[in-house]
Amino acid sequence: MYPEEMVKPMRAELSEVGFQELHSAEAVENAISQKGTTLVVVNSVCGCAARNARPGAKMSLDGAKKPDQLVTVFAGVDKDAVDAARQHMFPFPPSSPSMALFKDGELVHMLERHHIEGRPAEMIAENLKDAYNEFC
Repeated sequence: MYPEEMVKPMRAELSEVGFQELHSAEAVENAISQKGTTLVVVNSVCGCAARNARPGAKMSLDGAKKPDQLVTVFAGVDKDAVDAARQHMFPFPPSSPSMALFKDGELVHMLERHHIEGRPAEMIAENLKDAYNEFC
């Protein structure tokens, strides 16, 4: 587990733009089962990928279409919540950071770490916006 002092600014980067932090498996189940679209961001301390993941997720929200619900879980901190989220992301292997778009509880779009790492935030945002335009 990472110390809260270390992850607090990384959590804030998403919560300040409207992402709800989920800390339990029950909260994840409730969020994903909602009608409409839900973006789940598996946040991470990994500097090589997460440093562009969070800005990409934030930038993706400046379009006309966006998910009904924005939630985040933190890998290495919220174990039960992350495990529950990853169960819904099957058959994709666990990776962090990652982002998944659900529609009416069904996974419709997935960005794994290898889609994020080494890519600029703008490219990540465009990938998500394309998914929003299709599913939201």
